[in-house]
Amino acid sequence: MEFYIRPIEIGDGKGINELRRMPGVFENILGIPSEQLKRNEDFIANLDANQHQFVAVARSQDGQEVIIGHAGLTVYPNQRMRHSGGIGIMIHKDYQNQGVGNALLGRLVDVADNWLMLVRIELTVFADNARAIHLYERFGFEKEGVKRLAAIRNGKYEDEYLMARINRSNYNPQS
Repeated sequence: MEFYIRPIEIGDGKGINELRRMPGVFENILGIPSEQLKRNEDFIANLDANQHQFVAVARSQDGQEVIIGHAGLTVYPNQRMRHSGGIGIMIHKDYQNQGVGNALLGRLVDVADNWLMLVRIELTVFADNARAIHLYERFGFEKEGVKRLAAIRNGKYEDEYLMARINRSNYNPQS
């Protein structure tokens, strides 16, 4: 399967909205099936310099671009936390386990390590999402704690793990 990664752009709201409402995706990203398109269009229109958003794009059989994944890194704006950022990622249910998540997460880690010089990037993940946890661990993320009863999914309260990746090579205690 061929796909490419590019920065998010105006006009991607529809594809991102479809991902966020897709069964097999929304349950693991804190999305809801009733999320409206305007929310995603507004999100894209209001991105600032602290937000680094990418989409994975494939071509449909009729040659149209289809967004098959989305990932973002937000650098925390608080001056005392500017060495840190949070990430989020989602992959189309039909393209999971095909390298899309690996490519998107790799892009975020590259931006964090080599362009922003972040020391810490963090995320939360449902405690039972073994495939996502395995992906994060391959990139050096470690579990730091459990957020008990953190979010509702399918009518039940579920736990999340807080995971983080520390890049000590970017750590300069003198700065």
